Amino acid sequence: MPTNTWNRHHILSLADFTTTEYDTVLQTAASFQEVLSRRTKKVPTLQGQVVANLFFESSTRTRSSFELAAKRLSADTLNFAAATSSMTKGETILDTAKTYLAMGTDIMVVRHREAGVPNAIAAEMDRLGVKVSILNAGDGQHEHPSQALLDLFTITTLIDPDHPRLELLKGKKIAIIGDILHSRVARSNIWSLIASGAEVHLAAPPTLLPKLFADYILEEAEEDKSILPSPSSPPSPPYPSSPSSHSPLPTPHSPNQQLFIHWQLEPALQNADFVMTLRLQKERMTAHLLPSLREYHQLFGITRAKLQLCKPNVKVLHPGPVNRGVEISSDLMDDPEFSLIQSQVTSGVAVRMALLYLIGSGKV
Repeated sequence: MPTNTWNRHHILSLADFTTTEYDTVLQTAASFQEVLSRRTKKVPTLQGQVVANLFFESSTRTRSSFELAAKRLSADTLNFAAATSSMTKGETILDTAKTYLAMGTDIMVVRHREAGVPNAIAAEMDRLGVKVSILNAGDGQHEHPSQALLDLFTITTLIDPDHPRLELLKGKKIAIIGDILHSRVARSNIWSLIASGAEVHLAAPPTLLPKLFADYILEEAEEDKSILPSPSSPPSPPYPSSPSSHSPLPTPHSPNQQLFIHWQLEPALQNADFVMTLRLQKERMTAHLLPSLREYHQLFGITRAKLQLCKPNVKVLHPGPVNRGVEISSDLMDDPEFSLIQSQVTSGVAVRMALLYLIGSGKV
């Protein structure tokens, strides 16, 4: 697993990922997926290194996946939980990070409910001149790079199991449905899918998909991957009373207009190759954005009947956790003919092994 094409010290965002970096992650993950299929699933690549999972926000899949990935690479792991830490006594985030630095940590995997925390910790490590790498495991409404990369890996290995690569998605239509406004997963997936040459269609009620959403993406690129403007404020100008159902919007990586927004579900699903549905993040909603969950499911929930608009071999993804019967019907979620949800969880370990390996293999 050569790393001569990898020079990235931190993984904080996919906004500036190159095609070579995407392909390096995918091919490295494919190698580790083969390792995970063996009887002995452990390799000594990060033996002697310490990976600290600093999760200031609750998580099941991401935290467990990173912990297992680190152990499969023979690294020592430290797990942090804010509720039982010295932060309850007033310790700051940066002081917490420096405490783990003093324990000999080599890689910090950071999740926080506020956007920018992983970037701030990375900046502090760089200021101190240490070789600690920071991996963003989800920050506020900003990004979730490892989730988008495992989604990319899940899809590309479905198309070509032996040689997953970014170009396999060129020309594919991929619909992202749901609470896009609050979703860091959606933002990271937009970066990776646009870079692949896919046609990305976003669909949600206007309250969860502002007309100016693409402008947030543009502004992030113009500000050199700075944190997205807070989408909690209502967009201006206000939503038109009769929005166009199919409005192309330019993005930094798409001069041919690969990104589209819809305020109805049907045009997004029409002839789609893949459908990514997102959880309604009620914990991030500061206003009453939906009439009811029942109405949301009726209009935007993914069911077998609605998938008839897609291509016959369409596959459905969801980053989890899933609100069954809201974002997706329960029977569809459990149907392996359509659902890739369990494959995403499995892919997550291989992809996170790849990320830890790539940023950790160059350390002394």
